Amino acid sequence: MRMSVVAGLLLAALIGSTILLADTATPQVRTVAPDSVKAGDVVTLEGDYLDQTYVSGIILTDGTTDFKAAITEQADKSIKIKVPASLKPGRFAVVVRLKKDATKEIEQPVKVTVEE
Repeated sequence: MRMSVVAGLLLAALIGSTILLADTATPQVRTVAPDSVKAGDVVTLEGDYLDQTYVSGIILTDGTTDFKAAITEQADKSIKIKVPASLKPGRFAVVVRLKKDATKEIEQPVKVTVEE
């Protein structure tokens, strides 16, 4: 009897920590393909925790001005975005807007280059 109580407590702790880890998952973009595009093109961002559970939007920024990119497809390991037609040539950082707190955004370690 005592062993089953201990096993039950261990199982509950394991499940609880798994749920806690799932709640603290942070979206991360690892690659951009292609990394050089024209305004209006579609870009694929690949990484982890990129589905609608974690990500509510993607922003491209030059450090001064932010441009919201339209998400055309979204899955756990990838997001496809349409580069805004209004973007001028330059190099833009990728920023992820979090679903659980839309006021929080995380700049990713990848860039998109927009050509003429």
